[in-house]
Amino acid sequence: MMDIQYLGNQELLKLQKTAFLASNTIPIEMVLKCYDWATGKHDGCVISGFSSKLEKDVLHFLLKSKCPVILVLARKMCKVIPDELKEPLEQGHLLIISTSKAVRQSKQTALERNKYICEIADNIFFVGATPKSSLYPLKEYYGTKAI
Repeated sequence: MMDIQYLGNQELLKLQKTAFLASNTIPIEMVLKCYDWATGKHDGCVISGFSSKLEKDVLHFLLKSKCPVILVLARKMCKVIPDELKEPLEQGHLLIISTSKAVRQSKQTALERNKYICEIADNIFFVGATPKSSLYPLKEYYGTKAI
């Protein structure tokens, strides 16, 4: 059973949620498509762990455009809020959710976090979820909507 903790605007959970899950290995042409997607208009909010390089880049673009974001951690809640997240938290554009008491993210806590994201998302974008990716079983189980 997960020990869920929240920091920020829990009202974001009521919005249409689009999950963005990206593998660590992405073809360059997909990266550019993801950047275009991230800088576009979004209905509802975007939910992700924002832990891969591409996910972190997408988070930056989303926060810049003031898109509502749900950041799901695969470890315990942050003690110190990163500077980039302070303003979106204060303005109600961000919800941070912790799904684990672990000090650091592990493969297991990341998998549990990604399952949680898939369970609560209305739409899911899997990027680079090839058979070698840890996201592949989730893509097979939850389906996909391509960018």
